[in-house]
Amino acid sequence: MVFQTATIVFFGVIAFISSILINWLLLKFSINLGTRDNQSQNQIRWSNQTKPSLGGFSFYFVFLFCISIVGFMNNSLDIHFNKQMIGLIIASTLGFIIGLADDTYNTNPLIKFMGQLTCAFILIVSNVSIQIFDIPSLDYIITIFWIIGLMNSINMLDNMDGVTASISVSILSGILMIAVMSNQTNIVTSIVILSQIGALLGFLVYNWHPSRMYMGDTGSQFLGVFLSAISIIFIWGNREVNNTNFIQFKQFVFPMLLFIVPLIDTITVTIRRMMRKQSPFVGGKDHITHHLAYNGIKDGYVALILYSINSLSIIFIYYLYQYNNWTPNVTLTCFLYFLFLFLIIQII
Repeated sequence: MVFQTATIVFFGVIAFISSILINWLLLKFSINLGTRDNQSQNQIRWSNQTKPSLGGFSFYFVFLFCISIVGFMNNSLDIHFNKQMIGLIIASTLGFIIGLADDTYNTNPLIKFMGQLTCAFILIVSNVSIQIFDIPSLDYIITIFWIIGLMNSINMLDNMDGVTASISVSILSGILMIAVMSNQTNIVTSIVILSQIGALLGFLVYNWHPSRMYMGDTGSQFLGVFLSAISIIFIWGNREVNNTNFIQFKQFVFPMLLFIVPLIDTITVTIRRMMRKQSPFVGGKDHITHHLAYNGIKDGYVALILYSINSLSIIFIYYLYQYNNWTPNVTLTCFLYFLFLFLIIQII
């Protein structure tokens, strides 16, 4: 047990150092590689400066590196890759390619959507799917909606220095916490999750305000697939065994709290743009990050505020998970907490 824990921590440290080195090399040897117009059709960044969108390479390279090393250590660690892990590798790779194509060629939104849909199908075939209704067709629809929605949500949130990466660190930390508390995790999944946390922290060295690089669609699409898959495996399965209700609302509580900042941002932007008869997928400076800045909060503090809100919800999850007497009132309290934060954002 001590050896496995030390191994997992070792991978996290190696991922952090590797991410710093990869991003340093990309910045050093790239002049125009990955540089995008900040006022593109689908995404408008807060900063007017043009910077390379190369951060996603470090996420994916660290992911592949750690998976490869784990594979080589198979005999000594007595591990194996199950169907879900193989599906995660394939879907995440496709997500990376989708983002890379969009960063390079600004691909047609329909082609991008079809790629995201393919990612969802790959995960479903790999037994990575949400189970709510015990009706496979309905469950698959919810799964597809969650995966594609999260890929776009993470992409939309990536509009200001340090925000998406720090929120993703918070989310992955929460997932790892729940996985450990519920005894769901093993050495492979622990290494994969902690390594990605290390990769994000290494990227934040260059992405924190004032940033020198962005993650781009290459990073946000990869993260969207990765976060959606990991959350389905470890978070969405929180069901009460003896509960025979058609829908268990408790099952929605942990994903709702864990992804509270991306969900509130996406819902807010979608509603307001539809009210203005605009497409929710066209970029604009109307995200919660922008409105915090409009109220005089400096860019670096915006990331800290949103990270703190998401992390506070994870602390809330920690105490909820240990709460033995779960009642409908507890579920209602969680939804009211989400609604309270949502309304505060609307007031801002």
